[in-house]
Amino acid sequence: MKTAKYFGAAWCGPCKNFKPIVNEVANEGYSILFIDIDQSQDLASQYGIRSVPTLVIEQAGVEVDRIIGSVPKQQLLERLM
Repeated sequence: MKTAKYFGAAWCGPCKNFKPIVNEVANEGYSILFIDIDQSQDLASQYGIRSVPTLVIEQAGVEVDRIIGSVPKQQLLERLM
């Protein structure tokens, strides 16, 4: 099963639009960890986050996909399957 790390920030306009979609998907049972880049700068740096929102999709601890910016809910679900 794939898991995801959602990197965002409180000051980020696109994050404010995309986060509710990601929350919906998380509430449907997908494993998504929410990370504020201002509070977790080391982790953001470790993952090479250069812009937000960024969603890093992993399988067995290995990155298999990355979404930079926002996408429609259906596209997000397809990439998490």
